[in-house]
Amino acid sequence: MKDATDPEREQRFPVLLEKFAIRKGSGGTGRFRGGDGVIRRIRFLEPLSAGILSNHRKVPPFGMAGGEPGRVGRNWVERADGRCEELASTEEVSMEAGDVLVIETPGGGGW
Repeated sequence: MKDATDPEREQRFPVLLEKFAIRKGSGGTGRFRGGDGVIRRIRFLEPLSAGILSNHRKVPPFGMAGGEPGRVGRNWVERADGRCEELASTEEVSMEAGDVLVIETPGGGGW
């Protein structure tokens, strides 16, 4: 469900948003700091297939006029049994009850 609000996701799917916060320090430095990304932790309450389509997981968002790049984003799954699985920028994954999908969006480049 692309660009849905978090309450809408929880109403339509068996998931619980555990965390939605600013990813402090992820924006690049410069005269003007790039914007920080966000962190989302989504717990799955039933088995479900999840897909992600994201950017800047390997190449950081560039800075301008001497500003530093922002930090790259990351996607991973924390399995209910304690295992962690790193996800690619574009991937589909089978989730089980108790698994958590963690999405860290990249920070913007400084300028």
